Amino acid sequence: MTSKKGSADRERLAKIVAEARRHREEQEKTYRERALKLFPWICARCGREFSGKRLRELTVHHKDHNHDNNPPDGSNWELLCIYCHDNEHDRIAVAESYDSGPSDGSQPSDSGNTPFAGLSDLLKKKGLI
Repeated sequence: MTSKKGSADRERLAKIVAEARRHREEQEKTYRERALKLFPWICARCGREFSGKRLRELTVHHKDHNHDNNPPDGSNWELLCIYCHDNEHDRIAVAESYDSGPSDGSQPSDSGNTPFAGLSDLLKKKGLI
């Protein structure tokens, strides 16, 4: 009985994921088409121009990173080539990883490495201090 339930759960989950993907693709299609009508087919970062088959390499980037914020005037969008788009999201991820400290809110622990711990003693012995 548990294998039937597990199978039904997996099928249900697969349907939910497929529906979410389909909804996302439909949403992207509409705002991408609008963005391509509003803006010139040029990457806003590197300045490459796109046309024909290569137009598929031009993506819509949400400036505020909220994919549900799609104003009709396109003020939250910019067209980026796939390379610049990936770079933009990688930069944000790196910045966020540096901003986040330890998850418990404490200060990062010292590694215990004190390379200059005995330096003053050595300098005193040599008469340099």
